[in-house]
Order: sequence, then C-alpha cells, then structure tokens
Amino acid sequence: MTFHGENTGAAQAAARPGRSAEEAALLSELARVPTATWLGAWSGDVTTAVRQGVTAARATGAVPVFVTYNVPGRDCGGYSAGGVDSSAAYLQWVRGVVAGIGTSTAVVVVEPDALAQLCGDPAERLSLLRSAVELLEANPGTRTYLDAGNATWISAATMAERLRAAGATGADGFALNVSNFETTGTNVAYGQQVSSLLGGVHFVVDTSRNGKGPGGDWCNPPGRSVGERPTAQTGQARVDAYLWIKRPGESDGTCNGGPAAGTFWDAYAIGLMRGA
Repeated sequence: MTFHGENTGAAQAAARPGRSAEEAALLSELARVPTATWLGAWSGDVTTAVRQGVTAARATGAVPVFVTYNVPGRDCGGYSAGGVDSSAAYLQWVRGVVAGIGTSTAVVVVEPDALAQLCGDPAERLSLLRSAVELLEANPGTRTYLDAGNATWISAATMAERLRAAGATGADGFALNVSNFETTGTNVAYGQQVSSLLGGVHFVVDTSRNGKGPGGDWCNPPGRSVGERPTAQTGQARVDAYLWIKRPGESDGTCNGGPAAGTFWDAYAIGLMRGA
C-alpha cells in the first residue's frame, strides 16, 4: 500500500521569490512526501473536500490519509482550540466525511488528542468518538485509527481503557505520536503494550517529525528532523504503517517563535529537512 497526500504549504514555500536553490530543493522534496489531509471547519463542504482527496489519490493509485479534527471542545482551549458546537453537529459532519469517501479506500485518523485530553464531559466525548468510529467503519474501504496520544503522555493501561470505551476494538486500531516528536522505537514499544491490553489491536505511528526524538518541548522545539518516510512495510508486528500525519512545517502554535497553530513556517520546515 502506498499513500497519497500533499503538503501544499511546502510547495508554495519552495516557489517563493528569492528562495535559495538549497532551500527550494529541500522544500520541494518535503512537498513530495505523502502527508495527511486534516479536516475541520477550514475544509468548507467536507464531503466535497474529501471526495477531491479521494479522486486525486485514485489517479496515482495510492490511498489518501485523512485526519478528522473537529470534535466539540477540541484541544481543551489550547493553541488549536475549536471544533463544532454540538454532538449532533459533529456526527452530521462525520457523515459528510463518510459520504466523501464512499466506496473508495482511505485511512482516517480520528481526532488527535481527543482521548489524551478528556476535558468537558468524558462520557459524552467517549460516546461521540465511538459513534464516529461506527459511522466511518460502515464504509468497507475505510481504515479507521483512533488517536491515542503519544508514548510519554498517558499510561498504557489508562489509554487502553479509554480506547476500549471509545470503540477502538471496532476500528482498525489506534494512532500514536500525532504531531509529536517521540521516537519510533518508543512509540512502538508503548503501542505494543496498549495493543496487548486490547487483544492485539493494530496501530500506526506518526513519524513526520521524530527523526531526532523529542527536544524538551512539545511546541515547535528547535533542532528536530523529519523521520521515516510513510510506509506500510514497517517490519513490526501489529504496526500497520508509519505515516506523516502532522504536516512538517506547520506550526504547533505561537511558541518558540512560531506563528499561529497550523500556519506553514518556512524556516521550521527547512530546519526539519536539514536535520534529517
């Protein structure tokens, strides 16, 4: 299985006037690596947005990777706060994602941080995620992975409990390290613990920025690098894929000199590529 996705921010940055040849080459290389498409309010009509991604992927014979990021109370008021206003609105939005995928094949990572950050009403959040998984899994070609934070955030036992309550055993598995920097080895070891507690559920790991591991700060730490390129050939039992879920170069927030969360930051992207 090969993956599809475009880092449009990197492509646009590479073409900026006055860019040095070396920087343009690094950004162009970054733009060619399959990277997940994040879905939220910025997507407009989500069915149309997803359908366009599916069509583009099909033209290359690859599988698109989407991230749903629109749950009520998203990011618990942090740098990426937002989401729809109600549970009903959220499930209607998820139905739009489902309609966009249709009978095609796609990977969907469900709501980064939604389980690791259980703010508000935990029971309502868990029920909402469980319903989202059920809707997505109704499509035979959709492979659904519930986000499970990273290896150093929540204990394996606690995360396994949350994943079970959110319907992970009815999904294709869970996702680790989304937008984080923990090493692949650390995440695989943690993921195996969580998997064993869930009866062998599979998982995927975000390797987009973990080439040098963590840097003492989760938010735009300096001196980091991109990690393993996306692949379904991990050589690890229960690990379905290494994916670039976070778009390398997009800021984590207004920290360490970065712009607003989600804004492409040319200098940081170049640093990630140079560090590899």
